[in-house]
Amino acid sequence: MVNSLWFKWKSLRLPWRRSILVGQDLAGNTFWEFKDVANANRFRRIVKFDPKTHYGDVQVTPQWHQWLRYVREHPPSIEEQQQDLIRQAQIKQLARLADERWASKPSFLDKPKTEQPPPPKETSDSSINTTTEPPQNASPFARPTPQPQPASAESKTTKEEDPWAKANTGNPGDSWQPDSWTPSSKR
Repeated sequence: MVNSLWFKWKSLRLPWRRSILVGQDLAGNTFWEFKDVANANRFRRIVKFDPKTHYGDVQVTPQWHQWLRYVREHPPSIEEQQQDLIRQAQIKQLARLADERWASKPSFLDKPKTEQPPPPKETSDSSINTTTEPPQNASPFARPTPQPQPASAESKTTKEEDPWAKANTGNPGDSWQPDSWTPSSKR
């Protein structure tokens, strides 16, 4: 009661007042205006907080910050500040629900839950047709699948004889390594 009367008294714009109380936020910080000495046409705006509070712990809401920086002309009301707290709580609730929905969906980054069948292995069954004739029930327009041919000894020797391998072996600085640093003794 006494505190609210004092706030009402300080918020009156009397001509002899140096500073005028404009309002307070829900955290108990008070916001003031006073005549600027350098610019008489403009009021300076400041925030006063509990002196026991560390500077790093002072929280100013965005609405009051806008008023302090002259982005908004009129200070925010208590109802507006309370509505902003309700809005923030609703956004947190919606974000939590969205996170739960997101976590419930499978991700492409997760390992697949079902094991994929291994690729078919080559078999040595005699039932496989190795001739180039198409099977009896195949269509006449189907292309025969090419059969892998065994690698010959000639192709292996051509791979081993790389002409660039001979060209890269004779550089003069290929085998050079720097020595470790050994400082000389001080004389």
